[in-house]
Amino acid sequence: MTAVEQTSARSAAGPAWDGWAYALGSTLAFSTVTPLGKSVIAGGVPAAAIIVIRLAVSVALIGLTLLRGGARRLRVDRRTLLVSAVVGVSNGVGMLCYFASLAYVDSSIAAMIFSLSPLVTLVLLALRGEAFTRRHALRLALGLGGVYLLIGPGGQVNGWGALLAAISIITVPIQLVVIQWFLPAGAPQASAFYLLRGMLHPAAVGWAWQAAPCQTPAPAGWLAIAAITLLGTYAGRLMMFVAVQRLGGGQVGLLAPAETLLTVVWSMLFLQERLAPLQWLGGGLILISALLAVQGLGRLRLRLRRGRRPEIKTE
Repeated sequence: MTAVEQTSARSAAGPAWDGWAYALGSTLAFSTVTPLGKSVIAGGVPAAAIIVIRLAVSVALIGLTLLRGGARRLRVDRRTLLVSAVVGVSNGVGMLCYFASLAYVDSSIAAMIFSLSPLVTLVLLALRGEAFTRRHALRLALGLGGVYLLIGPGGQVNGWGALLAAISIITVPIQLVVIQWFLPAGAPQASAFYLLRGMLHPAAVGWAWQAAPCQTPAPAGWLAIAAITLLGTYAGRLMMFVAVQRLGGGQVGLLAPAETLLTVVWSMLFLQERLAPLQWLGGGLILISALLAVQGLGRLRLRLRRGRRPEIKTE
C-alpha cells in the first residue's frame, strides 16, 4: 500500500471510529434515563413535568452552545426545519408515552419492551423497498413471544403501562431513518436543537392536559432530573445526531440491545427491581430478537442520492 493509500485509509477509518465513539457515548447516556426517570416519578413528580424540564433546559443549553459560534449556526433551510419539527412532535409523543408507562411498570420491563424498536426499523425499511424475509418474520415472532412471557404468565404486569411502552417503540426508528433519509448532511447540532424544540410542544400540552399535582422533588430527585437533562438529553442527543450522520441510522441502531442491558443493570442495582423466571425468559427472547434484528440492519447499506428515492441494498 502506498503512502497516499495509507493516508486515505486512515482518513476513511477516522470518521468511522469517531462516529462509533459518539454512538457508544449516546448509548451510555440514554441507558441512565429510564431508571432515573422511574425514581423521580416514584417520588410524586408527573412524567410530563420531567419531560418539559429536561427538554426546556436542553433546548436552552444547545441554543446557547450554538450561539457561542455565532447566530449563523442556528440557520437551517426550510426542509430541515420541517423534518425536525415533524420528527420532534412524533418523538415527543413517544417520550410522553414511555415516561407515563414508568408509573405503571418497572423500568426494566419498559426498557425490554422498548428494545423491540429495531424490529420497527426493519418494517420501516421494508416500506422503503427492502424485502421482508422469513428471517424478519422469525425475529418478529421471537419478539412478540418474548413480550407475551414478559407481561403475561411471567408476571402480573400492568397492561396499560405495557401498552404505553409499546407505543413509544415506533418513534425512535422513525427518528433514526428520517434523520438519515431526509436531513441534509452537516449541522447536526442545529438539527438536534430544532428536533428537541419540536418535542417540547407535545410535552407541554401533555403536562397541561394531565393537570396533576406536582410535588417538589427532594434533593436526590433534583439531582436525578439534572442527570436526565444534562447527560441523557443534552449530551446524549448531540452525540446521537453526530453518530447517525456519520454512521447511518441502521448502524447506530445496532447498539439498542446494549442500551437495554445497561438499563436493566442500572434498574437492578439502584432500584432493586427483580424479574420472575418466565420474565427472564421473555426478556431473553426479546433481546435475541433485537440482536437478530440489528444483525439484519448491519447488513443493510442505505445510499442516498440527490433527487432520487433512497436505494436499499444488502451487502
